[in-house]
Amino acid sequence: MGMNKNTVLAWATLIMIIVGLGLIALGAFRYDDVAGWGFAAVGIGFFAIAWVFNALKGRV
Repeated sequence: MGMNKNTVLAWATLIMIIVGLGLIALGAFRYDDVAGWGFAAVGIGFFAIAWVFNALKGRV
């Protein structure tokens, strides 16, 4: 099973979305103080990077 660059970007996008959801869930359900806002902000940043990876599929 060979992985080309589009497959690698697809897997990276999927992993980044899962990690982003995990960070947002930590911020929402685990931490009730200011740290929760930080976790949620980093989770949204992961979504932004995953969006860029998804946009790069087929162009790189």
